[in-house]
Amino acid sequence: MAKIVKMEKVQLKNNSKIKEDLIQSFIFDDPSVLGLGDLSPIQREKIQPLGGRLDLLLADDDGTRYEVEVQLGATDPSHIIRTIEYWDTERKRYPQYDHCAVIVAEEITGRFMNVISLFNGAIPLIALQLTAYKQGDDISLAFTKVLDRVTIVNDEDEQYEATDRKYWEGRSTPKMLQNVDKIFDSVKEYASGYELKYNKFYIGMMKDGISKNFLMFRPKKNYLYIVYKGNENPEIVQKCEESGLDISYTPRWKEYSIQLSGFDEYLKHKELIDSLIKSSMEYFNITD
Repeated sequence: MAKIVKMEKVQLKNNSKIKEDLIQSFIFDDPSVLGLGDLSPIQREKIQPLGGRLDLLLADDDGTRYEVEVQLGATDPSHIIRTIEYWDTERKRYPQYDHCAVIVAEEITGRFMNVISLFNGAIPLIALQLTAYKQGDDISLAFTKVLDRVTIVNDEDEQYEATDRKYWEGRSTPKMLQNVDKIFDSVKEYASGYELKYNKFYIGMMKDGISKNFLMFRPKKNYLYIVYKGNENPEIVQKCEESGLDISYTPRWKEYSIQLSGFDEYLKHKELIDSLIKSSMEYFNITD
């Protein structure tokens, strides 16, 4: 019969055999040990333009890059500042990716948590506590998420303030709202039963009283955005640009935004735009 045994916890900071470089190598060889999903290693000890070296640069399949700093012992101010500086440098150099800072330390201090709270979600950051256990002559490592990624919330996910059509006519124009109506009526040809839902930051879709935002509108004074969800696909962007559409993608929210002058431009690209909206319905597993 198997026995439950108590493992001996060991500190690594002053361990003569286990150094930070070995921990970095262990993570880089198999990033899954961090428990952050299926990550791929990109580079170790990446030299930074303003000085210093980023311990680890990892990435996932959704276009997010993770700037990882390892600290044996407890978190300290220099460790926090260094991690944030490297994250900031990478996101400015490679704005096409989403970026997340990751701090790995043996002890995540209360002071660290207080400092991070001051940023109020402005910096996406994950804190992992590293614990080492002795198993015979070997060392086993465990990574525990102490602080999950904190970001400024998406408008769509906020506790939104309900609005109405009059609010959007003032924020945009009655004429631009008519363009929204016409596009929406066309979409209803393959998405029946939906109605517009006026929120503070966007006009979404609703069916049977339930929000299903496979398509959103953000009308402005002289143009409007239609927004839909999906995984990043450079071929889609290229196809739209070759067709003359102004399209952009936000990896963090997995949102495509297409700028249109009005209904006439939608009609000009109706087949392409409708195919993209339908792909968003598939993304949400919507069949009608």
